[in-house]
Amino acid sequence: MSKNNKALNLRDKISGNEVDLSLCNLTEVPVRELALFTKATVVDLSCNNITSLPPEFCNLTHLVKVDLSKNQLTCLPDDVGNLTSLQHLDLYNNKLTVLPVSFSQLRALKWLDLKDNPLEASLAKAAGDCLDEKQCKQCASKVLQHMRGLQDEVDRAREKRLLREKELERKREVKQREREAREKEARKREKAEEKEKRRKEYNAQMAAVAAREQQKKKSEDKKKKNGQAAADKKVVEESAPKPRRSLIGLMFKLLLLLLLGLAGVAAACRLTDLQKEAVCVPVNVALDDSLSWAIEQEGVVRQLVQNLSSAAKQFLESTQAPKN
Repeated sequence: MSKNNKALNLRDKISGNEVDLSLCNLTEVPVRELALFTKATVVDLSCNNITSLPPEFCNLTHLVKVDLSKNQLTCLPDDVGNLTSLQHLDLYNNKLTVLPVSFSQLRALKWLDLKDNPLEASLAKAAGDCLDEKQCKQCASKVLQHMRGLQDEVDRAREKRLLREKELERKREVKQREREAREKEARKREKAEEKEKRRKEYNAQMAAVAAREQQKKKSEDKKKKNGQAAADKKVVEESAPKPRRSLIGLMFKLLLLLLLGLAGVAAACRLTDLQKEAVCVPVNVALDDSLSWAIEQEGVVRQLVQNLSSAAKQFLESTQAPKN
């Protein structure tokens, strides 16, 4: 059937503010169709085969009276407490054992029938008998009170659970902060170690540079020292001939003195009265022989004299040069 036909059929079941859907062999509640008729505040769903109410049933907040007797209900929706306008609820002869905790929120409920349901002991005791109007009103009052007690227990349990969850969350946060603090400290320590490592590397590099500079300086000093030594050696070598020349001059001086001494001795032995002395005899003989030889070697002697003169002149010049 189409939605329009369903709406039309449901319209046929409406009389005033009442909808009679009893004895229709229903297995589920036509929630969508009932939601279209907000003026229908009384719904009779008795004597059907309904096993459960859909969650959307709790959105029919306009309902004031609902008859679900003689069905196969095993439970009610958890949000049944949303039916805040509900005053009359008939659940006679179903298969309910417990009611949802939100049942305590049905503050407008004045009449309730839970007979012939396999209720758990505490709920059955609170419901009592519902054999007349007064007992059904008392059933509604006592069941609401009983459910409020359960609601309080649930609230306390939920509060304890929330407290435990908060405590666990707090402990987790503390552990998280401790872990973050340890990680932060570890990162800080790693940065410090890395910085110290870089500092050591830098110091090592600077030390290597300083060592190279020092080695370079030593090498340069060594080169300078070697250069100075070479220069000093060169100066020594350059100045060495001067003492040599001086030595030669000294030799010439000694030779000249020797010749002068010999000439003096020869002159004394030749020209003075000493010529008759035994000492001068060999001198005069040697002198005579020398003169004879000299006459014979006149050219050689002349050359020797020239050489001696040149040597003497060079000697005199060498001795006068330092003074200038």
